[in-house]
Amino acid sequence: MIKEIRERRSIRKYIDKTVEDEKIFKLIDSARLAPSGSNTQPWNFIIVKSETTKERLAKASHNQKWMLSAPVFIVCVADICSRIKENINISLNEDSPQQELKQIIRDTSIAIEHILLEANNLELGTCWVAWFTQEEIRPILNIPSNKYVVGIITVGYSNEKPNARPRKKLEEIIHYENWKE
Repeated sequence: MIKEIRERRSIRKYIDKTVEDEKIFKLIDSARLAPSGSNTQPWNFIIVKSETTKERLAKASHNQKWMLSAPVFIVCVADICSRIKENINISLNEDSPQQELKQIIRDTSIAIEHILLEANNLELGTCWVAWFTQEEIRPILNIPSNKYVVGIITVGYSNEKPNARPRKKLEEIIHYENWKE
């Protein structure tokens, strides 16, 4: 697995080639197997292939036109109802204070990383896009206000091979027993 971790890159240029449904299902299956707190599995995935819908999503994502070269978007949605069972009227956004929101974002993020690594394993390129607001992105896909869009994953066959970005040394990020400067 370290090979996929080391080789994974954020891809922003894709060739004009359809991604096979079998591969898309493998990506979602890898996400489905991710761990989650109390096994709540708060994730849902919307597979988007429509050019019109992809254009609207790219525009809502600060008009990132490069996204449109990807043949598939996977919109990753966290459901707070997996943690809050009472029937309450809740509307989520970037400033929502609920602890459960932080938990579903964490868990869905793990599932997203599974998608990114499995895509690399399947020789697909991906990029995790999260530069949008809930109020702009949800209406495009008819997502209820009590759901939280964690990210849009662009998926396709890469048309670039970016170099590895610099990473901190292990000594810079490891602490033993407590936080020491």
